[in-house]
Amino acid sequence: MPNFQKDFRGCLNTLVFMFFSTVLLAQPKDNSPYSRIGLGENIYNSLSSSGFAGLSAAYNDALHINLQNPAAYAWLGTATFEAGLYAEHATLKLGDESSENWSGNLSHLALAFPIHNSLNDVLTKKKRKLHWGMSFALVPNSTVGYDIETTAISAEADTTINTYKGSGGTNKFLWGNAVRYKNFSAGANVGFMFGQLESTRELAFVDLPISYSDIFKDNISVRGFIWSLGAQQQIMLEPKKPDEAFYTGKSLIIGAYGNAATNFDTRSNFLRMRYNPTIGHRDTLAYEEDQEGTGKLPAEGTIGVMYQNPGKLRLGAEFNAGKWSNYENEAKPETLLDSRRVAVGAEYIPDISSYNSYLKRIRYRAGFYHRTDPRLDDLKQYALTVGFGLPVILPRQQTSFVNLAFEFGKYDTANAIKENFVKMSLGFTLNDSSWFFKRKFG
Repeated sequence: MPNFQKDFRGCLNTLVFMFFSTVLLAQPKDNSPYSRIGLGENIYNSLSSSGFAGLSAAYNDALHINLQNPAAYAWLGTATFEAGLYAEHATLKLGDESSENWSGNLSHLALAFPIHNSLNDVLTKKKRKLHWGMSFALVPNSTVGYDIETTAISAEADTTINTYKGSGGTNKFLWGNAVRYKNFSAGANVGFMFGQLESTRELAFVDLPISYSDIFKDNISVRGFIWSLGAQQQIMLEPKKPDEAFYTGKSLIIGAYGNAATNFDTRSNFLRMRYNPTIGHRDTLAYEEDQEGTGKLPAEGTIGVMYQNPGKLRLGAEFNAGKWSNYENEAKPETLLDSRRVAVGAEYIPDISSYNSYLKRIRYRAGFYHRTDPRLDDLKQYALTVGFGLPVILPRQQTSFVNLAFEFGKYDTANAIKENFVKMSLGFTLNDSSWFFKRKFG
C-alpha cells in the first residue's frame, strides 16, 4: 500500500503540472488562414510517431505512448511521461503575393503506465495473460490564429480593406484505459474538450470621406465530452520460445480506432459596431451576451496495419476517414466536407544493443501522408516526415528518449491561398520501471 500511495501522489503531482503548463503555454501563435473555418486547425497528437507520418492505428511500444489508439496503453512496459513542443515556418502564397511567418506551441503532455509492474512477473515467474494500462493527457485539439488583410476596388465604394483576425483554439483532457488478453487489446479514451474562439472582422472604406468602418467581433466558448474506442490484434509470425517471458519475434499488428458523432455546447458573445477614426465616434449596432448554442463533431475512423521486428524494424500504413459533412455549430454555421487521410511510414534501428556506436542505437524514422482537408473542396495537405528517437540512459539503467521530427509539407489548392510549411517537433520521453513494483525485504 505505501508504494501505491507514493505512485498515486506522483501521478497527481504530474497531472497538476500538466494542467498549469497547458493553461500557460497552449495558446496559438500561428498565422494559418484556414484556421478561421470550423474549430480551427485540427491537431493530430501523434507524439513519438510523428517522425513516421503519425501512424497510430497499429502502433504500440513498451516505452512510448500512443494517445490516438487507446488500445496501445495495454502494451506499455513502464510508467511513461511525455512532453513536447514544436516550431513551424510557413510561407503563404496567393497569386504573386507571399508572406512568411513563424509559429510555435506546446504539443502534448501525457502520462501512461501499466497497472501491474512487469518486473514483478519476471521475479515471481508469473505468466500474466491479462494486462491493464492507463493514461492521462492534456493536449491541444485545435488552434485558431490568423491575421489577413484583403483589398478590393469597386465602382460604388472605390477601395475597401477587409481585415480578418482570429485567435484561440480548443484543448482536451483525456483519461484512457486498455486491457490486453494474450495478443488482443481493446481500450477507450474519454475526455473533455474546452476552449475559446475569438474573431474580428473590420471593413474600412479608404476613399470615402469621413466614412465609418464596420467592425464585427465574436467570442465563442466551446465545451463538450468526447470519447473514442480502439483495438489491436498482434499476429505472431514466428513461434514463441518456451523460455520467453515476452514474445520477441516478428509480428503483424492490425489496429483500428474511432468515434461516433459527439455533441458540444457553446456560449457566445457578439458585437456589431461602426467606428469613425477621423472624429473618434463609435456606434454599437448590436450586442448579444451569453448566447447558448450546440454543435456536433463528426464520426471518424482509422484502420491500419504494421509489420514489426522488435528492436529492428517497423513498416506500417493506415487510412483515416472523417464525416465532416455532418459537422454543426449554431454559433458559427459553416458547411464542411468529408475528409480522407492516407499515411505510410517506417522505423529502423541498426543495432539496438550496440556498445561502441551510439548512431546504431538511434531509431530512424520516415514517412509520407496525404490528406483531403474538409474546409475547402479542393484543399489538400501532404507532407514528407523524418524523425529520430535518441535514447538516453538515466540512473538505474532507465532508458528514456529525446524524439526529434521534421515535417516538410504543403496545403495545395487551385484558387485560394497556398501554404508551404516546415515543422520541427521536439519531444521528451521519460520512463520509470519502479511504479507499482512490490519490493521484498528479509
